[in-house]
Amino acid sequence: MPKEKRGLGKGLEALISGSPLEPSTAGLTMVSVDDIGPNPLQPRARMDPTALEELAESIRAHGLIQPLIVTRATATPEDAVGITPAYQLIAGERRLQAARLAGLRELPVIIKEATPQQMLELALVENIQRADLNPLEEAAAYRQLIEDFGLTQEQVAEKVGRNRVSVANTLRLLRLPETIKAALSEQRISEGHARAMLGLEREEDQRRLLRLIETRGLSVRQTEETVRRWTSAPARTPRATLSPDSAALERSLREALGTKVSLTRSRRGGKVVIYFFSEEELETIYERIVGRKARDAS
Repeated sequence: MPKEKRGLGKGLEALISGSPLEPSTAGLTMVSVDDIGPNPLQPRARMDPTALEELAESIRAHGLIQPLIVTRATATPEDAVGITPAYQLIAGERRLQAARLAGLRELPVIIKEATPQQMLELALVENIQRADLNPLEEAAAYRQLIEDFGLTQEQVAEKVGRNRVSVANTLRLLRLPETIKAALSEQRISEGHARAMLGLEREEDQRRLLRLIETRGLSVRQTEETVRRWTSAPARTPRATLSPDSAALERSLREALGTKVSLTRSRRGGKVVIYFFSEEELETIYERIVGRKARDAS
């Protein structure tokens, strides 16, 4: 699913301009590509290889039009061949990698003085402007600004040109279980789907809803409606803890039927309760148990 692009109230230029980030040299400087080390605070975890090769092809044809932003390295870790680069990248990771693919030996850069916090802020803002971060990468960068640099959510929002509620909602995505995070990172679900799923307290219900979204192609609105139905259901009486064997059997039934299943045992036997939340879901359960469509039975 394509990532929705969102505008920023404060752009990269606004963060660069203003005292601490003014250029330390006038104009552009040509620097060897081997003299530029990565930004250790780069928020983006992965890049699309196809898109990177397309950018490299454009750079081969037209050169690197937009310069990189770097700072002079002080305690930069050594690179793969044991040499400490003279400069450390602040913004332009994708352009740097594409330029290397294109075979460029020198690149235009703007040299800035920047603290580690400013390096993260600039890399984050640039990636957001280019829609290069997935929501979880964005959330992780927000969390780093808060935990490592002591910023409040309001201050993070001001830095990246968002409102505080948007930042808070993005941070909440980090609370999702790993299975949901993986689906979001792989774009099998959208950020809207993921936010709706936060309305379910139990991880089991979140995973079940993920299966419904993927198998039935639920829209964000349909996902939100499903969460409302599930959370408005009457409270159930607590049941006795199942034995490991019974819990495994209940889990197998739930996975086989694609819906919630409750197994209860007693001295005389027990019962299996199969839940459904729409006519379509009931028909699916019927097909999986009986082996034919419900309408074929009439």
